[in-house]
Amino acid sequence: MKTIGLLGGMSWESTQTYYTLLNEGIKKSLGGFHSCKIILYSVDFHEIEELQREGKWEEAGQILTKNAKSLELAGADFILICTNTMHKIVHRIQKEIHIPIIHIAQATGKELKRSKSHKAILLGTRFTMEGDFIKSVIESFGIKIITPDKEDITKIDTIIFEELVHGIITQKSKETYINIVNKLKKADNAIDSVILGCTEIGLLLHKKDIPLQIFDTTVLHVKEALHVALCEDNI
Repeated sequence: MKTIGLLGGMSWESTQTYYTLLNEGIKKSLGGFHSCKIILYSVDFHEIEELQREGKWEEAGQILTKNAKSLELAGADFILICTNTMHKIVHRIQKEIHIPIIHIAQATGKELKRSKSHKAILLGTRFTMEGDFIKSVIESFGIKIITPDKEDITKIDTIIFEELVHGIITQKSKETYINIVNKLKKADNAIDSVILGCTEIGLLLHKKDIPLQIFDTTVLHVKEALHVALCEDNI
């Protein structure tokens, strides 16, 4: 079994989900007393969020690169960045280390293609929905990505940063997300799926909430990591 390096804390609620799903996956695969080999570097999200808000991506990248190097030196075989948004600077981090980073959008695009999805709504932070760093990777698998309008992007982003990253889950916010998805589906009946492109959204939305296929990037990221961790081949 390979050792997984988790670059987490963005937020710690979603990092906790990664830790749980990875260990459950190893237990299911190997049984007995097996658990996942994990090295975790959990950052102070206050520092990262402030840099995101100020558009200081280079400074944020310097912090995460230093942390990724620590994971490499500690013995990780590969790394998961436990957030969609910070994949904006994944290439900056990857060029400074010698172990691979498994890209969350690659894992997601692969599963959408396997499931024969053609057009998907992408929900996430405003950086994810307005940027191209997640969208372009998924679209390279032949999936068309749809994002909400600016007003709804603001609503989604506000709920993430004011509620979900603090572990606050409300029915009102769930209904807001559902209404946004339903509005987009009504405008384009070809939409067949929804991507939960923020590692906290899976805390709020579940399959029973939306009559479309749901692809949770956290779950798919973990699935890919488990495959790599248990594969005998080198990565």
